[in-house]
Amino acid sequence: MLFAFSVAPATTDTPDASMAAAVAEAIYVVKQSGLPYETTSMFTTIEGSWDEVMPVIKQACDAVAKTSSRVSLVLKADLRPGFSGELTGKVERVNEALERLE
Repeated sequence: MLFAFSVAPATTDTPDASMAAAVAEAIYVVKQSGLPYETTSMFTTIEGSWDEVMPVIKQACDAVAKTSSRVSLVLKADLRPGFSGELTGKVERVNEALERLE
């Protein structure tokens, strides 16, 4: 199963309102989990079961909460039990379909 999430502080004390340091703390939690993941400009997608992924997302939120008393979380999931390797597999299938169109 794939879980795409975005977590960020609702407040920041940096002069330019950057959230990069807090977001990096959250992504570090994901990295340390050992689960397959990918970070893009808007989301981090992590692959695993409910029981594997949800504690990681909570820990990522807790990491951001250390920098802000208010945290924003956006979560989207592709719940397809029994499939693995979909973090890259879905993209590969779309790219193959795109190549057939060109």
